[in-house]
Amino acid sequence: MENKTEKILYITTVGAENPEKAAFPFVLANAALAMDVEATIVMQARAVELAKKGFVDAMPAAGGLPPMKKLLGDFLELGGKILVCGPCIKEYGVAESELVAGAEVTAAAQINIAALAADAVLVY
Repeated sequence: MENKTEKILYITTVGAENPEKAAFPFVLANAALAMDVEATIVMQARAVELAKKGFVDAMPAAGGLPPMKKLLGDFLELGGKILVCGPCIKEYGVAESELVAGAEVTAAAQINIAALAADAVLVY
């Protein structure tokens, strides 16, 4: 019998305008990765700015949570996957070359496929 890897998908549309809410998908995803659960964060709307190199460096920690710079760094270091909305990066002026290493530009169909493959989907 083959062991199935559990997968969880976090979809976020929140960026620097609400640092506390922006942090929660990363807090949960980092916990999932520590539990050997495959975690993917989908960034849409303003959240795509979080995937821009250096953008989170100046974001303040919020709600007693670690700073976004640490949360994002830990997520990537633990092997988390980032999917970034292609139309959204165009809307917010983020070039694909400006994205953090490992961020993958995607569109609606791929996000739907990831959601169908996940054991759970949380939306922020």
